Amino acid sequence: MAKIKSVKGRQVFDSRGNPTVEAEIFLDNGASALAISPSGASTGAFEAHELRDKDQNKFLGKSVNTAVQNINSKISNKLKNLDPNHQENIDKILLELDGSENKTKLGANATLAVSLANAKLAAITNKKSLYKNLGKSYSLPVPLMNIINGGAHADNDLNIQEFMIRPDSSKNFTDAIEKCFLVIQNLKKLLKSKKMLTNVGDEGGFAPSINSNEEALDLIVQAIEESKLKPGSDIVICLDVAANELMNEKGEYSVQSSNFISADDVLSYYKKLTLKYPIKSIEDPFGEEDWQSWKKITAAIGNNVQIVGDDLFVTNSKRLDKGIKVKSANCILVKPNQIGTLTETLEVISMAKKANFNSIISHRSGDTEDTFIADLAVATMSSQIKTGSLARSERVAKYNRLLRVEEELGNQAKMAKI
Repeated sequence: MAKIKSVKGRQVFDSRGNPTVEAEIFLDNGASALAISPSGASTGAFEAHELRDKDQNKFLGKSVNTAVQNINSKISNKLKNLDPNHQENIDKILLELDGSENKTKLGANATLAVSLANAKLAAITNKKSLYKNLGKSYSLPVPLMNIINGGAHADNDLNIQEFMIRPDSSKNFTDAIEKCFLVIQNLKKLLKSKKMLTNVGDEGGFAPSINSNEEALDLIVQAIEESKLKPGSDIVICLDVAANELMNEKGEYSVQSSNFISADDVLSYYKKLTLKYPIKSIEDPFGEEDWQSWKKITAAIGNNVQIVGDDLFVTNSKRLDKGIKVKSANCILVKPNQIGTLTETLEVISMAKKANFNSIISHRSGDTEDTFIADLAVATMSSQIKTGSLARSERVAKYNRLLRVEEELGNQAKMAKI
């Protein structure tokens, strides 16, 4: 069996033009594989540590040379002569080598790039597709496609960060993409007819000058109808509020406008929105430590609406365990770079499944051409994938990968159940 010869780290760039970490692992038989860590803008306080140099003379403090050096020296020395097929062992060594609670020493951007590159290399050595080497049964995830950006992802007056569509009636992944394509194109026509800009935000969704959540939702419903699709059955609407960004010190939220209102008033607002519009998923409706409000919204509308924990859970099994016990959500957003290794990511997905939580595999706003999460979604039979709009090549790369997987699976290809 081929063994690891060396691990090479390098600084590359994400979709926002910021430095990030790439790791490439070489085997003694000449095989190699590489992976790149993405980076978030709207980040939870409990995420694993992204190590940056903070030297203002290098890329305005955003360079990742220390994380890269950690790969080239400490990590490469430790992984030499090991078998890449033992993923859990590789990740255990990375965790022990770091030794901190939150990957502060090596950097989660360093450990994740190495962990994912190793998984790709193991698939190569076994002459298997990545998703087949990661899992035993497969399904194609339903896309949550970002079509209007607000919040930290756009320069407009919308406070809610993402307005997404989900093609619930899609027969297969190709059909899912086509339905989303139709809505996006019709939304673009609507925006142009209203003399609104059709520039896109960080994740490929349009970022027009819209003044209210309701205005955005009305436009989306109209675009669905213009596509000869039925809102609420063919296409549903999904929101990412990113409420951490909208919370003040008193625990009030500016979800609707610049005015802050109480958590109970915010819950009432969500109830009204879900009654008026075909909204079937709300991500991060409250702050990451406002457990009580999360519990209230899950009890109030969780039977009909997916309540998604992103900043709440940060792909962390300890936080997910608490959420399961207090019934604070019914779905988890999974971002591998929030935790820092593939093994820990898989453990969280497994925990979620046992609790009957949906899992959504997700990109980051600062993403790259790396398509690992597409294979991860298929291999773990996660119900959904969130990887941006049908725009910007770093987003489209994941959809193209899933189309290839669907083709490879042929008659065995099936859509995941939500």
